[in-house]
Amino acid sequence: MPKYYEDKEEDERACGGVREDLRQCLLESPCVLQENKSPKQCLKEGHCRSLQMTFFACKRSMVSVCGVFSANSLA
Repeated sequence: MPKYYEDKEEDERACGGVREDLRQCLLESPCVLQENKSPKQCLKEGHCRSLQMTFFACKRSMVSVCGVFSANSLA
């Protein structure tokens, strides 16, 4: 089960759980902890790539082909 379910308040934003997992992954990565780089720089270097792609897919699924928000994703 993803980490965001453990002792956390619910994130009401879209894709909040994946966002939290991506954030934790970056903050706990050796890139941030040992190399003292920013999470943004580590993300650009390819750390936590699978969670980044999952987050992107989640956000993209909220927008229909026409470029408007779909009703199902906002419910």
